[in-house]
Amino acid sequence: MSGTLSSHILDTHLGKPAADIAVTLHRVPADGETYLLATGVTNADGRVAADSWKFDTSIDIAKYHLDVGRYTLTFATQAYFDAQNLTAFYPQVVIDFMISDGGHYHVPLLLSAHGYSTYRGS
Repeated sequence: MSGTLSSHILDTHLGKPAADIAVTLHRVPADGETYLLATGVTNADGRVAADSWKFDTSIDIAKYHLDVGRYTLTFATQAYFDAQNLTAFYPQVVIDFMISDGGHYHVPLLLSAHGYSTYRGS
């Protein structure tokens, strides 16, 4: 069973989507040794769509599937805040989450220079 994943970032300080933020997706196997699975960049709407991930070609193609297990999304927020001349308290945001079935997973990030929150979206 394999799931799909999307994400988006809303800048709560500016009240708009956060574009051009690099996002990495890592798999966290039972042994705890993470490995890069895919990369993405938020578009003008602050989204990384399920079909826009760039999977790491150095790994076995069989691992491209989002099987049941643990994953992390890392959002490189420092450059985004630097471009706005804001001092960010969090230079990156890491969201650690579980995929428990073959459904679609949407992981939104609500972001400001001094805080963030997340939830499982739809």
